Amino acid sequence: MKDLTPDRASLDPIEIASRDEIAALQLDRLKWSLKHAYDNVPMYRQRFDAAGVHPEDLHTLADLAKFPFTYKTDLRDNYPFGMFAVPQNQITRVHASSGTTGKPTVVGYTKNDIDNWADLVARSMRASGTRPGDIVHIAYGYGLFTGGLGAHYGAERLGCTVVPVSGGMTERQVTLINDFKPTTIMVTPSYLLNILEGFHKAGLDPRESSLQVGIFGAEPWTDAMRAEMEQAFDMHAVDIYGLSEIMGPGVANECVETKDGPVIWEDHFYPEIIDPQTGEVLPDGEMGELVFTTLTKEGLPMVRYRTRDLTRLLPGTARSMRRMEKITGRSDDMMILRGVNVFPSQIEEQVMATGGIAAHYQIELYKSGRMDAMRIFVEAEITAADDASRNAAARMLSKRIKDVVGVSTEIIVGDPGAVERSQGKARRVIDNRGKD
Repeated sequence: MKDLTPDRASLDPIEIASRDEIAALQLDRLKWSLKHAYDNVPMYRQRFDAAGVHPEDLHTLADLAKFPFTYKTDLRDNYPFGMFAVPQNQITRVHASSGTTGKPTVVGYTKNDIDNWADLVARSMRASGTRPGDIVHIAYGYGLFTGGLGAHYGAERLGCTVVPVSGGMTERQVTLINDFKPTTIMVTPSYLLNILEGFHKAGLDPRESSLQVGIFGAEPWTDAMRAEMEQAFDMHAVDIYGLSEIMGPGVANECVETKDGPVIWEDHFYPEIIDPQTGEVLPDGEMGELVFTTLTKEGLPMVRYRTRDLTRLLPGTARSMRRMEKITGRSDDMMILRGVNVFPSQIEEQVMATGGIAAHYQIELYKSGRMDAMRIFVEAEITAADDASRNAAARMLSKRIKDVVGVSTEIIVGDPGAVERSQGKARRVIDNRGKD
C-alpha cells in the first residue's frame, strides 16, 4: 500500500496544538454552548434548573460533570423541532433517523453548522490519506441518513471529484469503480463486502483496482475486518466515526499513518467516558460509555449526550487531540446469554479467524425451553463448500466462540451467498426470543 501520510503543513493548526491550547479553546466554547442551550431550548432550561445548575457554574472542564445528561428519548419526546436552538427559518437542513422503532430523531443544522461539518469531514478525509483532486466514490446512502450528504460536502470541501453513487446496485458500483478510477471509497464495511463479491463475479481482481483508501463508518467493525478489506483491495482501511445527534460522520477519524483509533476533533466536540450504570465520569484509559457535548453547534446543541457506544479515551499520537478506542459494541447492542455479556463484534472476530468461512454472518437469538439460546448463520467460502469442510468449519467456529466468548452456539453454514446482504448498515442480530 502507498504511503499516504499527510504533510504536517497541510494540517489545521489546532490538530497539532498543545493540550493546554486545546483545553482553553474547549472551555471557552463550552461556556458558550451551555448558555446557548439554556437560553434557547426549553428542555435544557428545565433540565438544568431541576438539577440546580446554571451555565455560569462552569469554571473548569471538570465542572461539566455537574450538568445533566441528554438521551435519544429527549429528541423523540420533543419531536420534531422542539430541541432546535434557533428559529426554524435559520435551519438550513434537516436530517432524521429511520424511525423504525418509533418517532424518528430529527436533527437540524444552520448554515454555519453545515460549513463546520464540511470542514470536519474534509479534515477526516485528509487524515485518511485522501488528497485534493482525488476522485471519491461515495456509496453511503443519500437522503435523511447523514452519511451520504455528510461525506459528499466534505469531499467537495477538500477539493475532490465526487461520484455520488449512494447505496445499492452493486454491479453498477463495480462498473463505476472500474471505469472512473476513484482513489477513495466511502462506504459501510458490510457493504464493501458486497462490492468485493461484485468484483469477483465480474472476473475483476480487486487488488488491481484504483482504490487506495477506504473510509468506513456507520457500523462497528473489527481490526480483523480491516485486515480482510486491506488484503482484498490492497488499500488502506480507516475508521470514520459520527452520529447524527452530534453532527454526522466526521466527529472522529483515524489517521492513515497510525490506524490506532479515531481521533476526536476536540475543538468541536468534548468527550467524556462514564460508567453506564452510575453515570460517574471515568478517567482516560478506562472503558465505559462515550458521552459528547457539542462546542460549536448552533441549530441543535447537545449537552452530555449519551451515545451508548462503549470505548475508552486514549492520548493523542498522530495528532494532539485524544483518540477513542475503536468502537466494537454498544451498551444497547449487548446480548446477555445465560449470564454472559456478548457483543456482535466478538462473534465477528471469531468468524474472521475461522478458515473456510466467508466474512458474512448473522446472529439469531431464540428461546430453547426457558433458556435464551443463540445460533449463528454463516456461509462457506466457495473453496470449502463440501459437507466435510462445512462441518469442520462449524465445529471450529463453535469451539472458538465457546473458548473466547464463553457461550455455546449453534452454527449453520450455508451456501456462498446464503447470508442476508445489506445495502447499507448490516442487520447483525435478529432477536426472536419474544416470538412463539
